[in-house]
Amino acid sequence: MCIIVWETIRNWRSRYFYLFDDGSLQGFKTKPDTPYNTAAPPLNNFTVKGCQIMKTDRPKPFTFIIRGLQWTRVIERTFYVDSESEREGWINAIEGIAHALSLSADSTTAPFLSHSQASSFLSNMSSSGSSGLNRSSSEDSFNNDVNLSKQFGIQGVSYGRGSGKKKVTFENFEFIKVLGKGTFGKVILCREKSSKLLYAIKILRKEVIIKKDEVDHTLTENRVLQTTNHPFLTSLKCSFQTGDRLCFVMEYVNGGELFFHLSKEKTFSEDRTRFYGAEIISAIGYLHRNGIIYRDLKLENLLLDKDGHIKIADFGLCKEDITFGRTTKTFCGTPEYLAPEVLEDTDYGLAVDWWGVGVVMYEMMVGRLPFYNRDHDTLFELIVMQEVKFPNHLSPNARDLLSGLLRKNPNERLGGGPDDAKEIMEHPFFNSINWNDLILKKIPAPFKPQVTSEIDTRYFDTVFTGESVALTPPDREPLDSIPEGAADYDFGGFSYLASTLGASVRSGPMHS
Repeated sequence: MCIIVWETIRNWRSRYFYLFDDGSLQGFKTKPDTPYNTAAPPLNNFTVKGCQIMKTDRPKPFTFIIRGLQWTRVIERTFYVDSESEREGWINAIEGIAHALSLSADSTTAPFLSHSQASSFLSNMSSSGSSGLNRSSSEDSFNNDVNLSKQFGIQGVSYGRGSGKKKVTFENFEFIKVLGKGTFGKVILCREKSSKLLYAIKILRKEVIIKKDEVDHTLTENRVLQTTNHPFLTSLKCSFQTGDRLCFVMEYVNGGELFFHLSKEKTFSEDRTRFYGAEIISAIGYLHRNGIIYRDLKLENLLLDKDGHIKIADFGLCKEDITFGRTTKTFCGTPEYLAPEVLEDTDYGLAVDWWGVGVVMYEMMVGRLPFYNRDHDTLFELIVMQEVKFPNHLSPNARDLLSGLLRKNPNERLGGGPDDAKEIMEHPFFNSINWNDLILKKIPAPFKPQVTSEIDTRYFDTVFTGESVALTPPDREPLDSIPEGAADYDFGGFSYLASTLGASVRSGPMHS
């Protein structure tokens, strides 16, 4: 079955799609000779299995939206056609395939990753329009790895003669252990050779980023990392690119995810939750003051450093230029943490982050999510409709704080007004917190991770740390052969160098 449909990327662009009976929806720039023509691989390749379809006439008539899961995140793709009959034809075809797959024994809705499988560094980024509802494929695998130093060691960012700037490549680093991996690449513990300092290098495959329409989000993450500086946010030391990779050199945080520690201890005391909550609120408030909405607050993105302080990681869902009164409408996030206004498909603003703070603090003190159901439709209904319930052991101040953060109406939510974080910081639950001392890390952490050395990776999944340090080799065809033209995949301005990286690399901005 094949007909023409249009898909949002940033601007509306023509695509020729094939819908297959296994649920695959594959898009091409032009109609290929056959849908199996390997000489012209699809630009888009995702599944309609387990999806929801919604009709709308915005921003164009005869628009429809496909909503589903990519790993642990709900994402959506927007399409429009030229007539109501075409739209109905597509919707009927997609719903028919999705229904048939749901009836087959081996085609249940894809489950969420377990928390132990999800990488704090490699969460899959997502948003409407510019993100793919992509299914797993050979591009996601890490088979046929090759030795890193042999295959990739001499690639990097170079400059013309006389520029005075050195080339930053993989050769600047000694690779030690794999810390995590995901759809887009790997995170590897490395040591900068000259300074001997340890970093976590996040290495992403350009080809996969392009095919999954994640270029804009990757560049946004890079800009956010370059322009932010807060003690409770993970910091970027350097970013550079090779012919086929994008590389973020991040500070190495080895105290583990909060989820790991909470799963061992079941609940945290109110004092311990107060400490972590205060550091999270301080960091989120900082982002908001700089016009950045975070949108992905969850336990897996909350790390502990070696001294037990919070480090928020993964800025792939951030959006810039969002201040009080300004809104966005992108449907994105992790299902259990989505705010009601996101699910109700209305414009939303900074208050979604305070809902996320409420969810994670509830988890810490209660030991479970405030709303949960394996069925996503039921889960979303609970989030929108059901009032949160509290166990008897919570103190009145803790109950009042969580009630305020988990208000359904964002305008009534604690922190939802123009004072933003200040309103939460002044809540009686935080009366014992000296916020200036907190920023200066003068308040001792209630728990210090038991790491015995700089390269102790006990809080990382042994599934990853036991792997050899290697990267997937580039596909046979060069990146330039990917259709659509180089201008569509401009990674110019990606490279960056903070002054705190090792002495072997000259400090200052870099341009590629």
